[in-house]
Amino acid sequence: MVKEGIKILVTNKKAHFNYFLSDFLETGISLMGTEIKSIRNHNVSINDAYVVIKDNEAYILNMNIAPYEKGTIYNHDPLRSRKLLLHKKEILKLSQKIQKEGYTIIPTKVYLKKGRCKIEIALGKGKKFYDKREAIKQRDDERNMAKAIKRG
Repeated sequence: MVKEGIKILVTNKKAHFNYFLSDFLETGISLMGTEIKSIRNHNVSINDAYVVIKDNEAYILNMNIAPYEKGTIYNHDPLRSRKLLLHKKEILKLSQKIQKEGYTIIPTKVYLKKGRCKIEIALGKGKKFYDKREAIKQRDDERNMAKAIKRG
């Protein structure tokens, strides 16, 4: 999907199912060596990833970037923690929300914008089991209505 110079590579579908998401932010990411080549080949996964704030810096953990197949012995570690590029005020705002209100920071998208890798993160509050059942029911209802309309 290409829109205004943006090419979406990966989305985290589990995030919308497991969390109530708010306060979306676009961040850059600090990459090493062949990681960007691997990302451009869609060899990235953010399903189990989350963001932590340590020493007034934001890091993304469990983001899996597969080793570049044409790389050398200097290839990167697939699960290393990577620094997110955020302004100090944004980091302070996020850390306050995490500490006071019990939110979690979750990556929702990885995309290329003007050739640079960006990650969209959001504040998430965990859903209860009954909220998930309601989401499944709503999705099934929409699917059934679409089928009924299609039949005519």
